[in-house]
Amino acid sequence: MARFNVGIFGATGAVGKELIKVLADRKFPVGTLRLFASERSEGKSIDTPFGAITVENANEVDFTGLDVCLFAIGGGWPTEFAPKAVAAGAYVIDNSSTFRYDPKVPLVIPEINSDAIGKSLLIANPNCTTAIAIIPLEVIRKHFGLKTVIMSTYQAASGAGAEGMDELLAETRNVLSGKKAGNSVFAHPLPFNVIPHIDVFLENGYTKEEMKVVWETRKILDLPDLAVSSTCVRIPVLRAHSEAITVETEKSVDIAELKKFLANTQMVELVDDPAAGKYPMPLNATGKYPVEVGRIRQSLVFKERGIDFFVSGDQLLRGAALNAVLIAEALIHAGKLVPRGTK
Repeated sequence: MARFNVGIFGATGAVGKELIKVLADRKFPVGTLRLFASERSEGKSIDTPFGAITVENANEVDFTGLDVCLFAIGGGWPTEFAPKAVAAGAYVIDNSSTFRYDPKVPLVIPEINSDAIGKSLLIANPNCTTAIAIIPLEVIRKHFGLKTVIMSTYQAASGAGAEGMDELLAETRNVLSGKKAGNSVFAHPLPFNVIPHIDVFLENGYTKEEMKVVWETRKILDLPDLAVSSTCVRIPVLRAHSEAITVETEKSVDIAELKKFLANTQMVELVDDPAAGKYPMPLNATGKYPVEVGRIRQSLVFKERGIDFFVSGDQLLRGAALNAVLIAEALIHAGKLVPRGTK
């Protein structure tokens, strides 16, 4: 089997650590794995399933020896370094929001639109919130059509990275010991609280996180006029996002039929037995590849052409690391990603 030289950029962060695990768990054909991070981590040795690897400085990378680059660094870094990697002939799968809304850059969920990759060497990973909702939405679109999507989210601290999880743990300990909770990562203290504010507010009153759901859902499903609205809320959960979603469909929906479609969909786990206390929860979705879908019922608003449901998914996996590796696997299966020596 052909093997590939893989670089993980942002390897010491929450997503970077998951990327290492997913590559190993899915037995991705890694030839050489190289880990890159900021100069603060340069020289640090990390034990991985591929052996101990010394972290390199991401700002001093030479891309010529890499087949695929998994970016988990935000800010302006991808803007500068993605073109360099592409110019060197490497595929770039970027987890940041840098290129998601560029019409020339494919935004990909492999189970839905891997064909959108075309000849592009640069591929964008969707926002974690969108990624968790999009496969159930695609099932509905495929069988019943989509007219309207209304979403309220319950987003874990890990959506803000390792720093967000650390702050939730530290400030919860403060509260439980009788101290006042503080905040630096989040807009307000998160323990025993919910914060309807993720990312910056825009002129239309929505946050950027909420508009990401709008922009990305339309782009991935290739429905530029789809009516989408979202309210995104941070909750005091360490890991895994949840979303309450209402959809208006073009055709009448048979709930039993929809459940059958979802149960037979890759990367979806139907968890829908309320009488037995079984429904999607972040506690159970944590660490899972599939997203949990349940609480499926006919909408009281849209009647037979409407559905309400609930979904929980591990945003570090489905919303980031797993999706990035699935994209790389799709490139291999399509014959697009080939080792350097065979190009």
